[in-house]
Amino acid sequence: MLGRMVNAFEGLIDRFLGASAEFERNLGAVRSEQWSWPTPCTEWNVRQLVNHMTRGNLNYVSLLHGGGAADFLRLRDADALGTDPVGAYARSVRECAQAFGETGALQRMLDYPLGPVTGQQALAVRITDTAVHTWDLARAVDVDNTLDESLVAWIDEHLDEIYAGLAETPTAVETTHRFFAAPQGVLAHDTSRQTRLLHRMGRTPETPVRGH
Repeated sequence: MLGRMVNAFEGLIDRFLGASAEFERNLGAVRSEQWSWPTPCTEWNVRQLVNHMTRGNLNYVSLLHGGGAADFLRLRDADALGTDPVGAYARSVRECAQAFGETGALQRMLDYPLGPVTGQQALAVRITDTAVHTWDLARAVDVDNTLDESLVAWIDEHLDEIYAGLAETPTAVETTHRFFAAPQGVLAHDTSRQTRLLHRMGRTPETPVRGH
């Protein structure tokens, strides 16, 4: 198990930067009228989804610098975009990568809202969240929603390690679904790996986003 954990968590900062670059590419395609469009995350429009991603990166920086779960949740929806959403997101990615790259950051214990985790596990969760929300943003603004195959494969192969020990996970049969949407329906046996992963995260790719 230890060997699998070490292998699963190799190269995390590069994975985070790659996943974030995919999100940023979709973000660059957002047109002015699309910021208020709905997303597969029914509680958020496009701007709110982008803010969630940007604020999330900044909240992880705070955790790494001694912040706690209460502040993480309190600031979860606070505006981090201002008048420059694309620039704000890009800056948050740089700050987050820099913070995780600090000496000892990946081994540091963090007061995460779903339970104490090491920096490396927190970053693995962040990568997974980024990938799923990249698909959400693509679906919302009608651009190609195909995710990077290697990233999907890594998440799919290591989902149990990524969420190990947390109070709520997308891999648990019994959970509150406060942080993770519940899967809907049954998949065909020949479903793609991306669709299987999205299904575990409560996404239904066949269902269009309404309200454009």
